[in-house]
This record gives sequence, structure tokens and C-alpha cells, in this order.
Amino acid sequence: MELAAHGPDTYVGQGPRYPWEGLYGGQVVAQALQAAALTVEPGFRPHSLHANFLRTGDADEPVRYEVERLRNGNSFFSRQVVARQSTGAILNTSASFKAAGPQTMDVQLAQLPDVPAPEEGHEVSWGPLFELRLVHGPARAGDQLSACSWFRVLEDLGDEPVAHAAALAYVSDSGPAWLVAALHEEACTPAEPWRPVSLDHAVWFHRSFRADNWLLLQASTGSLHNSIGLARGRVFSQKGSLVASIAQEVLLRRPRRAAGGERAVSGERAVSGERGMSGPGRSRGPE
Repeated sequence: MELAAHGPDTYVGQGPRYPWEGLYGGQVVAQALQAAALTVEPGFRPHSLHANFLRTGDADEPVRYEVERLRNGNSFFSRQVVARQSTGAILNTSASFKAAGPQTMDVQLAQLPDVPAPEEGHEVSWGPLFELRLVHGPARAGDQLSACSWFRVLEDLGDEPVAHAAALAYVSDSGPAWLVAALHEEACTPAEPWRPVSLDHAVWFHRSFRADNWLLLQASTGSLHNSIGLARGRVFSQKGSLVASIAQEVLLRRPRRAAGGERAVSGERAVSGERGMSGPGRSRGPE
């Protein structure tokens, strides 16, 4: 997650190689948020981010994050970040930061879902950075297909809010995208699972939290048309505080086949198998 300065308001990061092709979308979003935060004055915390994936990222290349300072206000700072590789721009992100002012009214109607504790969940982590434990679903709830999973980063992130926001942004790409693929499989039962790839990704940060403590991601989706689905997510602390909201538009693609007709290797387990929270969105735009 580290970034190196590379000129005025420009930073360079590197993404690890995972079994699937391309960079993991959550990795690029998290680094873009960190790059934007490096141009913001102390005392401002992440408020929201909106990311649009443009091209597939290459894990063999570093990523260059170019930050534009759109506005410095008294209460909000606005930034735009373009992530580039040799092929061109792979991500465009707008990020907002809010001044950490005095506590005023706090109203929350959303409640922590009644689900098992993290210790009772099914471990479905696919990387060494965090734990991810599925405790509910996917299951129908009214007009939605929903699932709940607990997650936490394994390292102590300290007290800097940006680090915790970036960690949440990283993990947030692991649930909603997979759930859209599960909705597709439930509807048509394809012979092979289709691959979910991220198109748009948004996160709103509501309250203070620590990503190195357990957080619950409640994801849901109820719409899929022309291979594009929309999923939403809410993130709660163990004490029931709603700390973030997520929205993600996901594109489903047919499995690619290697030479000889064999199925090409992909990073996610088959949705038709364990049905674990395992299908992370990749950093891929429309082709």
C-alpha cells in the first residue's frame, strides 16, 4: 500500500500479483485515495470516493497516480486522481475530505444485522492482508440477494484515519462484485461461472472506525441487465455503528478459454462451488 513521491502531486505504487489477470481493483482504489490524501492538510478525513475503471491494470508495472487539487474549502477538500500505466489511464477517481469538526447530531436508523460472530464464520480470504469470514448468504431477502461477512486487516494500522479508510476501500471490492455474479448464476445456472469486473465504485465514510478491528460488510443486489449489475453495501462496527456505505456497478464476462479449449485460469473460486465471498473485482474498464 506504500506510495513513493515522483514529482509535484504525483505518486507511484505497485500492486502484488494475484492468480487472476490484471490488478485487483480495490488495490488501485485504495492507493488513489492515499495519493489524494497526501495533498490534503492535516485534520481532514476521507469523506467519499468515486472511482471509474478505464482499463485493465498490469501487475508487472508500477502505477502512477496524478493528483489534481480541485478545491480547498473551509470544510471540504476535493481532489481528482488519475492512475496511469504504459497503456494509458486505468482509473479516474474523485475524492472528498472533510474537516474533523466538533460532534453534532448523530442519527442512525440502520441496525447491525443479526448474524453469527466472526469466530463462527467461514474463512474465505484470498490474500494475506486481511481476514474475511462469511457468516450469511447468499440468500434471498425480499427483492434482494444478500450476504454478510466480517473482515479485518491483520496489521496494526495505527491511528491515522486515512490508513483505515484505504484499508476499507481495499476490502470493499471483495463482496459486492461477487454477489452480482451469484445473482447471475441463480437466474440462469451457467455451465461455468462468469467473471465479475468493476466498472464504477463508490464509498462514503460516515463515522470513525478501525479497519484492524472486525467490521461487517452487508452486501445486496437486486438488478442485473445486459451483463451489468448494481450492488450496494453497508459496513458496521461490532458495536453496531454504521461506518461506511458502498455502491458498485459490475460487468459480468463469459469465462475465457485457453488454447485447446481449456478454461483459462481465473482468480476467483467458482461461485457454483463454495459460494464463498471470494470473487474480487478486477481493475478493468469496458472493452
